[in-house]
Amino acid sequence: MPQSVITNDDLSQIVDTNDEWISSRTGIKERRLVKEETTASMSAEAAKRALENAGIQPEEIDLIIVGTITGDYVTPSTACEVQAAIGAVNAVAFDINAACSGFLYGVSMAYAYMKCGIYKKALVIGAETLSKIMDWNDRSTCVLFGDGAGAAVLALSEDEENSGILAFEQGADGAKGMVLAGRDRKNNNPLVKNSTEPEYVHMDGQEVYKFAVTTVPESINRVLEKAGLKPDDIQYFLLHQANIRIIQSVSKRLHVPMDKFPISLDHCGNISAASVPILLDEVNKKGMLHKGDKIVMSGFGGGLTWGTCVLEW
Repeated sequence: MPQSVITNDDLSQIVDTNDEWISSRTGIKERRLVKEETTASMSAEAAKRALENAGIQPEEIDLIIVGTITGDYVTPSTACEVQAAIGAVNAVAFDINAACSGFLYGVSMAYAYMKCGIYKKALVIGAETLSKIMDWNDRSTCVLFGDGAGAAVLALSEDEENSGILAFEQGADGAKGMVLAGRDRKNNNPLVKNSTEPEYVHMDGQEVYKFAVTTVPESINRVLEKAGLKPDDIQYFLLHQANIRIIQSVSKRLHVPMDKFPISLDHCGNISAASVPILLDEVNKKGMLHKGDKIVMSGFGGGLTWGTCVLEW
């Protein structure tokens, strides 16, 4: 996470808002914003910590996937920057753009590579510097988002029947993609003249909310059915940290108490692809996970996209 903490009171000095307005509607109290950090530097630091936690050397990694919509460069990819920074000289490296579902998309891609026997050890990262694509005059969006990175090491299990990823699914609804969009630079070649003014993320919050509260519980139920499990079998549901009201609605629709839905958005805000791995790390560091626990992870957002998996810790 970046070093700089920005509270709701800090934002009230920038835009017409206040702590009560933000926290009552979103559950967010503060977020981290980059100052000197970059998407790649945060990704590399998260990667180093994940490798240390897993007891794996960088040279053992075969594959690096970074889910991000805010890389520092069009090319090289953030994943290639991470490869260089951590010395993972044997790894294939690339980025994917699935916005808030990016980490879950990356996990399922690494899983597929492993099941095909192509790679054995992967590093999957979700990382965002969302503060650079926000309009800091628009209180409806800028108060929601933060910066950060999270990483996980995936490896082939010796006990494939009873551990690791038990089931997953991915989905997309591109027809509704423009309800959460941020345009890239426009063409400005000798044949076309466009403004070079920066473009920012814009969002139809009501449409995104309706998408999330219907799609996410349906996706979770489908994945649980694939795994032969029920909601009561799950220790924790680690959801993308978009908005407390979305998480509360998913809890209600699944008939699962909120204490099974850990929260990090109060101090992190919405970090898109990074929110699920950061939450997973926090839960793990608090000693909340034990071998054999079954957990659900679900990401959802821009695209519109979603990705859900159930795994045994």
